[in-house]
This record gives sequence, C-alpha cells and structure tokens, in this order.
Amino acid sequence: MQFRYTAQDPSLSRARRITQILLDMYNDGQFDEVNMIFTYMDTSTPAEAVMEKLLPLHKAEFLPVGNVDDIYQEEFFMHPSEEAVINNLVPNYMVGFIYCALTESYMCEQNSRMTAMKAATDSADEMLKELNKTYNHLRQSSITQEITEVIGGAKALKKKG
Repeated sequence: MQFRYTAQDPSLSRARRITQILLDMYNDGQFDEVNMIFTYMDTSTPAEAVMEKLLPLHKAEFLPVGNVDDIYQEEFFMHPSEEAVINNLVPNYMVGFIYCALTESYMCEQNSRMTAMKAATDSADEMLKELNKTYNHLRQSSITQEITEVIGGAKALKKKG
C-alpha cells in the first residue's frame, strides 16, 4: 500500500485516515507487518530516507534502555481489559507516529527547497558579479577606443593646420 503526496499538507485527520486504512488491512490479514518509509532529517545531517516498523508491536521495542532491574515496577490492573486498552492505544500511537512522519517529510521537503533556492540565489549573485565585470570591461574598452579616436582626430587636425 502506498500513500503518495501525503506530506504536501500534513494533518492529524490525514494521519487518522491512513491509520484506519492500515489497521483495517492489517486486522483483515492482508499484511503481516506494516513499515513506513519517510524522509527524516537530523540537524547535523541532510535528509535521508528511513524505514520504521509500525506493526506488529513488540514489547521489547518499548522497554527502556539500560538495566531494567533498577526501575521501580508494581503490578497494575487495566480496566475494562488489557485488550481494550491496547485496542485504544495502538491506533493513537500509530496516528502520532504517522503524523510525525508526515510533518518530518514536509519539513525535509521545505528545507530542500530552501537550500536549492539559496544555491540558486548564490549562483545568480555570482553570475551577476561576472556579468558586471564583463560589462565594465567592455564599457572601459569602448571609452578607451573613443578617447583614442578623439585624440587621433585632434592630432590629424593639428597636423593639417
């Protein structure tokens, strides 16, 4: 399943629609897993395509990094049931993740446009400098030519008279 051009106008409603389509297809058994490919940009690196697995969720992916024995843990109960809580959390988790990916992709696109426009502006500025130098050189040559002609004409008149 592909969702194209979704980063043009990222919104929570679009993320919810995508999530619902994916969950329906996953629950119907049309997919074994759901992966999302999107552009991501860290502040120190240019945008790159990344792939993140959305479904199925595995408990190990949500455990904290480090020694789990140091974390205070107590038994807790879920009401109405664990399944009901998970059925509510998973869609919300996916909506948040998909919305984040959409906005990240949009930001990468805008950053790429901004970078391209800066490069084009810098290139145009450099071109204008070179054209200005060429214009001034030609103008100076033309003025020098005119002065030389005037001096030559003045010398010719002086010799005649």
